[in-house]
Amino acid sequence: MNVFEHTTNQFGGIIINPAALPEGTNAFQEQMCYSLPVWKEEGNRLVWLEAPIQQAALIPVAVALDFIFHHSTDSYLMMVHRLTPKAFIPPYATHYIGIGGVVLNDRRELLVVCEKYHRISRPGFYKLPGGALTQGEHLADAAVREVLEETGVQTKFEALVCLRHWHGYRYGKSDIYFVARLSPTSQEITKDNEEIEECLWMLVDDYLNSPTVHSFNKAIVRAALNSNGLETTWLEGYDDPKMREFFMPREGVQRHAST
Repeated sequence: MNVFEHTTNQFGGIIINPAALPEGTNAFQEQMCYSLPVWKEEGNRLVWLEAPIQQAALIPVAVALDFIFHHSTDSYLMMVHRLTPKAFIPPYATHYIGIGGVVLNDRRELLVVCEKYHRISRPGFYKLPGGALTQGEHLADAAVREVLEETGVQTKFEALVCLRHWHGYRYGKSDIYFVARLSPTSQEITKDNEEIEECLWMLVDDYLNSPTVHSFNKAIVRAALNSNGLETTWLEGYDDPKMREFFMPREGVQRHAST
């Protein structure tokens, strides 16, 4: 009998090839019972098992062999087994990432939305368009996309102006929310009728003086008005701008001034 087809990582981890897993639970158990002692004798520390949803029957067998749950997606459950008792298991993703857009036009108007779920509980609660990043999406692209989806307004990314970080968000995870300053390249509004109750251009001063606008949203707008922010840039020595993005202090004179 051979050990499972696998690769290794630099941390002493065995990564089993999920495509090579046997279909039957008996064959899986037999091969795993053979493989674990071999890998332990070789000095490895962890064994990673990606169980595809189509082979969910393997999961209770793995649990009986002291595998524990690590994380899951809609297509697999990742499990891990310690070959040494104190082997460090790196945590899975701990944060959600979102971004909002401060869109200011040349008439000193701010693009704001009122979401449908706030129309009764918090009437007049205007906020900035924004939402969660999709997997593999850059911050700058997400800001432009979210504004377009919610308001129909085309924009150009200028800079990151602030962020907030809090804990105890969805499913107990933490949340980081970035805020970008965007310049509009169109003016006509076509709101998302699924999520947005109202969308409009509002004078900045009216927004900052409104009693129904949350203090955090006011602080965001002031940051966009008064800060040059961090603009996108590229650092030599990195190979793929599709995989990475960098933000550095923005130089020059501020475009907007608050009153």
